[in-house]
Amino acid sequence: MEMRIKNHLQFGATRARRVLIGGTLAALATTLAWAQEQHEHAHENAAPARLVQVVRSATRQFADVNTATYAGYTPLFGCVSGPDHGAMGVHYINTALVGDGEIDSQTPEAIIYEPTNDGMRMVGVEYIVDSATWLANHPAPPMLEGQAFQLVGSPNRYGLRPFFELHVWAWRQNPNGAFVDWNNRVSCEHQ
Repeated sequence: MEMRIKNHLQFGATRARRVLIGGTLAALATTLAWAQEQHEHAHENAAPARLVQVVRSATRQFADVNTATYAGYTPLFGCVSGPDHGAMGVHYINTALVGDGEIDSQTPEAIIYEPTNDGMRMVGVEYIVDSATWLANHPAPPMLEGQAFQLVGSPNRYGLRPFFELHVWAWRQNPNGAFVDWNNRVSCEHQ
């Protein structure tokens, strides 16, 4: 009888240790999963870059695509899809701004919209300037708020002369960064 009680007590202690260890491991796993999720989404909760803030302030009025059209922006090139993933959307371009040879953070040359079932949704902007015109008047490629422009050479898919450009995904988060050309969260499916 004494042996059975001793075995029963040992079994109970072993079971209690397993429950305690199992609970501790489960809590640790939950904590680690939460920490990983926080790390992965930290950039979404961080304050946006200064240029993103400037663009939001300057373009809030263009949430309705009709306002952009009224202000001289015209859709050109259709909905631009990435070569292997992502898209840019439909560029509503103000050709007078493109032709002025200057860059102003308050007046982007293009407002970018994603076609949706509910109409056009503003997702970002693009600053554009002819490279020859820019370099004739400036010693280096353009920059805005510390963000360097990309050179798009010729020939290109748009049939344009070489130009400098900078995308700013101010209205649609881009998992690859606010200034990357292609956005995996933008689609041309509803064009």
